[in-house]
Amino acid sequence: MTSRQTADRRPEAGCWQLGSGWALGSGQIDRASYQHTSVDENTEFFHFYPTCLAETIASVSSSFTVVPDMVTEAEEAMLMKEVEPHLKRLKYEFDHWDDAIHGFREVERSRWSQQISCILDRICKTAFPDTCQQLPQTHVLDLAKSGVIKPHVDSVRFCGNTISGLCLLSDAVMRLRHVKLEDQVVDVLVKRRSLYIMRDESRYNFTHEILGEEESFFRGEAVERGRRVSVISRNQPTEESPVDSATQS
Repeated sequence: MTSRQTADRRPEAGCWQLGSGWALGSGQIDRASYQHTSVDENTEFFHFYPTCLAETIASVSSSFTVVPDMVTEAEEAMLMKEVEPHLKRLKYEFDHWDDAIHGFREVERSRWSQQISCILDRICKTAFPDTCQQLPQTHVLDLAKSGVIKPHVDSVRFCGNTISGLCLLSDAVMRLRHVKLEDQVVDVLVKRRSLYIMRDESRYNFTHEILGEEESFFRGEAVERGRRVSVISRNQPTEESPVDSATQS
């Protein structure tokens, strides 16, 4: 098994709806009908590799959002002040149950101070239009400077079509790779204090990973990686999820 593959993370062959015609009834991809595009169509936070198809650019651009400066420096400090005592009780782990994360510690929280609740409410209104469907627990993932998150698709058993992450303390590069067309690769620059929102096609049809120190480049420029804390929110799983995956991060 390679670093690009994990057990049960691939979609099943057969009919499943992806929204822009990626999948055929046989589970095969008709690549001849797609047009290639150039990297000139990149947006500020996305680097589409030269092999990317027009459909990849359209798919990711419409289903993955980066909101820069979602919180202020003062709000970042408040968030860290609230979660740091809980994280400090834990040691960094280097083995995850599905081998998806190395060099991490994590907590889940549902109770926050009034100040932090106001910040999280603002994030939720941005990421989850239907707030009643949001999971009550917020996942706080602390990735060490040397830590990595390997390619994976979050399990549909544990969350629905939307995942949001507030990036604290460090910039990072997230890499997306289509689960069937492995030459369809997109790097996303997730800057400190920014919020990423991954919905629908980006959430289900692309693996995502956080690049380690040695691979942390965006458009050829090094992106310095430090300790990174992510405040992650998800919505409720639904029966309509188009891809059945057995992995969660």
